[in-house]
Amino acid sequence: MEEQSVKIHRGNVVCTITEAELIHIFTPFGKVLTVQIIFDQFARQSKNMGYGEILVREEGKRAIATLNSMELNNNCLFVREA
Repeated sequence: MEEQSVKIHRGNVVCTITEAELIHIFTPFGKVLTVQIIFDQFARQSKNMGYGEILVREEGKRAIATLNSMELNNNCLFVREA
């Protein structure tokens, strides 16, 4: 039986965070397949949110449980399954 990945929504992320920094935050929990920071197409600024995908579902669930409400750069993260 093949493991199913989990897609994660991250909100309230500081607007200066990079995709590389997000990968670094999620890597301790498992193999990160993708990350994406959402930008306002007109203002060309981060909307302070993004998405990511962790390969193994249980590892993704553990990342959500651990990182939700965690403080990062003076912001309280909002992390949930997408």
